[in-house]
Amino acid sequence: MSIDKPGDRAARELGAVPSGTHSDPLPYGTLAPYAQDVRSSRGRWLPEEVDPLRRPYARDRDRILHSTAFRRLNYKTQVFIFHEGDHYRSRLTHSLEVSQIARSIARALRVDEDLTEAVALAHDLGHPPFGHAGERALDAAVADAGGFDHNAQSLRVVTKLEQTYGGFDGLNLTWETLEGLVKHNGPLRAEVAPIPEPILDYCAMHDLELDTYSSIEAQIAALADDIAYYAHDIDDGYRAGCFSFSELADIPLAARFLDELDSAYSLLEPARRLYELRRRLITTMVKDLVGETERRISVLPLQSVEGVRGAKRPTVLFSKSMSTELIQLRGFLFDRVYRHPRVMRIMGGAEDIVVELFDRYTRDPSALPPEWREAVRGEDARASARHVADFIAGQTDRYAIAEHRRLFDATPDLR
Repeated sequence: MSIDKPGDRAARELGAVPSGTHSDPLPYGTLAPYAQDVRSSRGRWLPEEVDPLRRPYARDRDRILHSTAFRRLNYKTQVFIFHEGDHYRSRLTHSLEVSQIARSIARALRVDEDLTEAVALAHDLGHPPFGHAGERALDAAVADAGGFDHNAQSLRVVTKLEQTYGGFDGLNLTWETLEGLVKHNGPLRAEVAPIPEPILDYCAMHDLELDTYSSIEAQIAALADDIAYYAHDIDDGYRAGCFSFSELADIPLAARFLDELDSAYSLLEPARRLYELRRRLITTMVKDLVGETERRISVLPLQSVEGVRGAKRPTVLFSKSMSTELIQLRGFLFDRVYRHPRVMRIMGGAEDIVVELFDRYTRDPSALPPEWREAVRGEDARASARHVADFIAGQTDRYAIAEHRRLFDATPDLR
């Protein structure tokens, strides 16, 4: 199949006229000139009828929200496994927090909230069970078949693995949402880092222009992800006993807010102190991001979405001073939370579960559920490995644990 050229599928939902003359079914308001205007969308891979009540990006968001992969995020690890406590974030609650922060930033910058929200909600759909531990295990397991990358897997989910619609596999999302999903962390260039094989395979059919920056909406979603996890990993890490307030006070950014709280309140109980710290941190990061982004927008050669995509650097970014402080905070979280002995021990057991499941399914396809077993029949070793990786990546933490108990005599106790 030939590569889809830019503009080939612009605004092509059935009943729509070509890009630039598409009549929006709803009043749209005023977007900034650098925003992605849905009326100039490149459309979907498969044209569909216009929805009279929803714009295309809102429709993307809804399809993501109603997908099976999105529901599974409820029992996928963010930092702490689901059975460790009811109040820790899961991939689902993390994605919802990212979405809320991203919408607020998009509104402040006058860009498309629907597209921003769609990318924010979809950004973790490809995460396997047990978070980054599961990703490391799968990447090693399929190293000879192209490796595993959760961003590439998210693309596979929304273009292939979701199989609920009558007329197509995947969700048939717009070009801009797919672009944002793949490039929300910046351009993908082979000379900088290897591009995941599933992304290259998809772009051979439907070019997502990997060497440019994504829309400002997708860049917002990427930084909203950072804001969310900085704040909620402090919350979860403290609740898990990984560090104390006095230890956190060694980090200048956190120390400022802790001092503010000590001045404003006397003997504030820990739960309230923790929440007030988190909300001040989010507010400060959002304000800094909006201010720095407005400054970068003001010096863009072109005040347009093309100017954002063609820029030599990101348009959405924190200020230099905030970036320095966040590096310190991230180092603290790595040392005190992500590499905490308790977390490392549990995630080591989680990696063992993923590796052993992969080996078992690969050696004995009869261990797979019937529909997956039939699909793998007759495939070569490379395709079979990717197929098994797809199955495992779709598993929740609790499903993976249950599968391991079904197939093995002993399962690591992830506590």
